[in-house]
Amino acid sequence: MIPISRPILGAAERERVSSVLESGMLADGSEVRAFEDEFADYCGAEYGVATSNGTTALQAALSALGIGEGDCVLTTPFSFIATANAIKHVGAEPVFADIDSETYNLDPGAVQEVVAETDVDAILGVHLYGLSADMAELSDIADELNVPLIEDCAQAHGATYRGQRVGTFGDVACFSFYPTKNMTTGEGGMIVTDRRKVADRVRQFIDHGRSDTYIHEFVGYNFRMTNIAAAIGRVQLERLSGFIERRRANAAQLTANLTETSLVLPEEPQRCRHVYHQYTIRAPEREELQQHLKRHGVATGIYYPVCIHNQPAYELDHVAPVAERVATEVLSLPVHPSVTRDDVDHISEVILDYAQ
Repeated sequence: MIPISRPILGAAERERVSSVLESGMLADGSEVRAFEDEFADYCGAEYGVATSNGTTALQAALSALGIGEGDCVLTTPFSFIATANAIKHVGAEPVFADIDSETYNLDPGAVQEVVAETDVDAILGVHLYGLSADMAELSDIADELNVPLIEDCAQAHGATYRGQRVGTFGDVACFSFYPTKNMTTGEGGMIVTDRRKVADRVRQFIDHGRSDTYIHEFVGYNFRMTNIAAAIGRVQLERLSGFIERRRANAAQLTANLTETSLVLPEEPQRCRHVYHQYTIRAPEREELQQHLKRHGVATGIYYPVCIHNQPAYELDHVAPVAERVATEVLSLPVHPSVTRDDVDHISEVILDYAQ
């Protein structure tokens, strides 16, 4: 079976982790500090703060920006539920705008319609599947409203918009290092920002509100990353460019093989560089195609079959026709670096056979 995802961990990661184990300094420490600096530098940001996962990164970032009870944060209904959950965790409420049918990211026109009728206190954009949202438009809207812009980069490590890496457009950005992501620490997250006060507040927030050894200025959380996770992350960051190139090559091969089908294939706008966390097609008869692929040894994923506002945890009176339609059709194919050229041809042949 060709899996939908597979983390790539080798001798370098094992050696770095072994060094941490031998040192006895397993919790937050020097490896975390080095990883924070290296990842911030990779993104082109001034500050990095490592966290326990991508969700806690979002929660810490929102809190550091002063988002809380009584506030509304505009975001997408078509994302992993953590995007909206983080808003709820700080006591705010998510407000949803519809998505663009080609990029699956927030549609700036839909955002304009929502903010014309609803007061929002922040905008949280998601770079879904590894493709940047329209950051020029979202930045303009946030500036016009004088509200912070947060980037959810959980799926977009290394993606660019107009030649600039994501994570550097908003007031703060959040990444995830879950095992399925383009790079991993096992579990982990990262906040990057150019705003020192935000970075300082985040660092306190994830460490029980600590300002000194046993001085705690507010009630915070234990959302710290460990040295073990950071050791893995530092090696993975060194390999990230190669991982991205392999994903892009696999995606290009899939697109070339499937161009003549009726499937809707991923878009890469000229202004963007896609890093293909997922290679997501759209198929009206998705379940049938998914089962056909499974019978021929190809695993797939559906990200995401239910829009957030329709989840049992939310069940909001909201309509997002594009997102709701897309949710019934999306199907992700294996594109990760472990997928070989022969694998890509096999996946393509199985789909072409189904199409015929």
